[in-house]
Amino acid sequence: MAREFTHDADARRYSLRVDGALVSAVDYVQNENAISFTHTFTDPRQRGHGYAGEIVAFAVDDVESTTPYRVVPMCWYVGKWFDDHPERAGLLTR
Repeated sequence: MAREFTHDADARRYSLRVDGALVSAVDYVQNENAISFTHTFTDPRQRGHGYAGEIVAFAVDDVESTTPYRVVPMCWYVGKWFDDHPERAGLLTR
């Protein structure tokens, strides 16, 4: 299975495709000095494979490595992801 992670800045979306099919995405809004992750989606037929966690990890890694921004987890799933990864809490802001 070929995984493809992308960031579409115009759509304000990080996406994960498996074998060309969109399986999971996380949407965001960019503020002055923060990125608010507002919605995480996984195709219902693809749930249970860990795709949401993979795309959130990719998005958080990208924000950390390419921007000075902090993260606001507006989506419950992103908030849970940070609870499960306390070592990344330094990226959080209100």
